[in-house]
Amino acid sequence: MFKAKLLLTLSLILMSLQANAQDITIGTVAMDAPVEMIKRMTPLAEYLAQQTGYRMQFRPAPNLDSAVADLGSGKVQIAYMTPIAYIMAHEKHQAIPLVTPLTHGKSTFNLVVVVPKDSPVKKLDDLKGKRFAFGDPKAFLQPAVLLEAGMNIQDFSAVAYLKHYDNIAKAILLGDFDGGIMKDTVYEKFAPQGLRVVYTSPPLASYVFAVSGALDAATQNKLKAAFMALNRPTAEAQSILRTLDQGYDGFQPASDKNYDGERDLIARVKKKRPNECARQLIHCTHS
Repeated sequence: MFKAKLLLTLSLILMSLQANAQDITIGTVAMDAPVEMIKRMTPLAEYLAQQTGYRMQFRPAPNLDSAVADLGSGKVQIAYMTPIAYIMAHEKHQAIPLVTPLTHGKSTFNLVVVVPKDSPVKKLDDLKGKRFAFGDPKAFLQPAVLLEAGMNIQDFSAVAYLKHYDNIAKAILLGDFDGGIMKDTVYEKFAPQGLRVVYTSPPLASYVFAVSGALDAATQNKLKAAFMALNRPTAEAQSILRTLDQGYDGFQPASDKNYDGERDLIARVKKKRPNECARQLIHCTHS
């Protein structure tokens, strides 16, 4: 009888806790096909739910603009964002940077221009007159990096926007494009299949998990503590990190000033090449 009452009491307590649990929806920029983003984000969402007691859901966005709008409208409370998506969300909706992932121990990443391994292309200039692939058309950090390196969009014979870095890598491997630009860890993933780097950008501030400005401080701190706990050298933590991105090995607290480098890059491009800036869909108001 006592055991039955204890189980009933525990069950009622659990139901009460679940009923009072806060709903948190995680969003993301479309860095990969939706089904792949679900695979990458699900272990993290499940871990955050266990650590915080919140009911965690995942809502992938179809493109950069949608991810920014979702965070601003409250459809998501936290979002995994590229640097430019974060800057837009901060300027438009007062998004707050929470944590940034570490890539091989660094809080930066590089964009790389890649070609097929057996391509005659040896340097960036050799891609003039060739077919080139970008990702999301609103991801203007990509063309800005090329403009800074001296390459204009009209230098290519054809340009396409393939949405996701994985799509760029696959299209180059298939011979559909002579070159393309992608995140360093995506290159690492596909390099064994036959890719080679011909240009590497200067270090760029890492991707970021940003939260809505409307999210209360206590919830922000609880989420941040859960992310930081993934720095423990356990098999579970490393599996969650590697599933999110094969180069990730931890997190550190994020700061808005970390993204001033990207802001300065866009400002320089705007000043030096205003016509190319407009043609390459670089939002020159974000400077």
